[in-house]
Amino acid sequence: MIKRLAALALLSAGIAAPAVSAPPKLIVAISVDQFSADIFQQYRKDYDGGLRRLSEDGVVFPAGYQGHAATETCPGHSTILTGSRPSRTGIIANNWFDLSAPREDKNIYCSEDPRVPGSNHDTYTVSSYHLRVPALGDHMKRVDPRSRVAVAAGKDRAAIMMGGYAPDQRWWWGGKAFVGHGGAEPAPVTAVNRGIAKDLAAPRAARDLPRSCGSQSRAILAAGGATRPVGEGRFVRDAGDSRGFRASPDLDRVTLDLAAGLRRDMRLGEGDATDLLIVGLSATDYVGHTYGTEGSEMCIQIHALDRALGEFFRTLDSTGIDYVVMLTADHGGHDLPERNRQHGIGDAVRVDPALSATEMGKTLGRRLKLAGPVLFGDGPFGDIYVDRTLTAAQRGRVLADAVKTYRAHPQVEAVFTRDQVVAAPAPQGAPDHWSLLERVKASYFPGRSGDLVVLLKPRVTPIAKTEGGYVSTHGSPWDYDRKVPILFWRKGMVPFEQPLAVETADILPTLTALINVPILPGTIDGRCLDLDEGEASSCARN
Repeated sequence: MIKRLAALALLSAGIAAPAVSAPPKLIVAISVDQFSADIFQQYRKDYDGGLRRLSEDGVVFPAGYQGHAATETCPGHSTILTGSRPSRTGIIANNWFDLSAPREDKNIYCSEDPRVPGSNHDTYTVSSYHLRVPALGDHMKRVDPRSRVAVAAGKDRAAIMMGGYAPDQRWWWGGKAFVGHGGAEPAPVTAVNRGIAKDLAAPRAARDLPRSCGSQSRAILAAGGATRPVGEGRFVRDAGDSRGFRASPDLDRVTLDLAAGLRRDMRLGEGDATDLLIVGLSATDYVGHTYGTEGSEMCIQIHALDRALGEFFRTLDSTGIDYVVMLTADHGGHDLPERNRQHGIGDAVRVDPALSATEMGKTLGRRLKLAGPVLFGDGPFGDIYVDRTLTAAQRGRVLADAVKTYRAHPQVEAVFTRDQVVAAPAPQGAPDHWSLLERVKASYFPGRSGDLVVLLKPRVTPIAKTEGGYVSTHGSPWDYDRKVPILFWRKGMVPFEQPLAVETADILPTLTALINVPILPGTIDGRCLDLDEGEASSCARN
């Protein structure tokens, strides 16, 4: 408010406020994986770094939505810079089943290239093959081939879905270092990977616990086979523990270091055309899965993220480049049910293992006297597929019995058949008012979506067994997984907050309006968001 009054005072005195109407020289698009609107608001009072700059000096849409039902990493990232929902991007989930695929493994990973011999959902060549629409960088290069695009991300699927078809540089965390597509490794990648190797060679001592995190430091043991408690950790790590490195603030730090290095090496923002720097920050997601969202670990992570973003922005400031920042998330998240119950959420539970597609298929197979898996699916919810080796009559019986059995289960909220989803109209209006069927429709893509879609009730965590290291997750059609912040910042921008519901699909047309890149009507789902505080509209600049 003070900055807004100061800007108005300058205008009344005849002194122009900094101009923001000319296209910026650099767009910095950031996704913070699993940065829910709940987490954004919970820590907002504590921000003193980059998140403070965005939330106090920028334009804030606190009720952004990943409108679709399958709130997973790949579909979420596919919406951010394409302007489209999964029903258009084709990215319906992290994994789906193609029962007609000639390979033995029918489970398809969203960022794999299935044309590569021997590819499967665990061992694959990273590719944008499955993405069915262009992303922001593709549109920029179409209008001006001089535009350059660089991507640094903590996950291959973030790098692929936000980077689109042909970025100039694309690098992602490969397990122990950053990897990318062929060619000579640029100096920034070599430097960052050298630093990572040094970090991994030594143990990591406990991090300091910020004062505001003290009340969240309390141990709790997850059900389902977990052998260690979570909730009071400080990211202590043994030498060589790359998995611990990944699920800590260290991953975001090195990703931002790489992004800054790529910008410097490629001189992004210093040419005649607008350039694009894409950053996928994945540590918040790994911390959420490993420790939950309400313990000391998440509190430390958000404070560290805030500081790291602040340092990153100061580095950009030092260049004098006119840049605009957009920050959002691919999905939200929810805490582990054991701590939720301690916090008064009595209906928070872990999923019944009998709901998994594998177990349900065995149950139906015995009941209907059918051999084989009968059902295929990637877990206890989402898209479920009926075995195509069965006869049409058998498939009909399996589908009818599956729908009836799933709907009768006390942990299931809704079940929709493919025919129901196909017949439903596309969602209209604000995403916070969409029905469950409309949310599923926004995720539906012909040839990839299942024969039925199973939605669990709120606060049913779809992780039954926790001995593998994950205690909480996301993926539901509920607002704690759908709702994310959308933030914009640019020097000279008059800050304001717009609380009404918008979509992540709105980000692309908002950014293309700033740089005068036209988008063909009817080819995207999003709409431009006005970033001008006042009578003018940033959406009218095209």
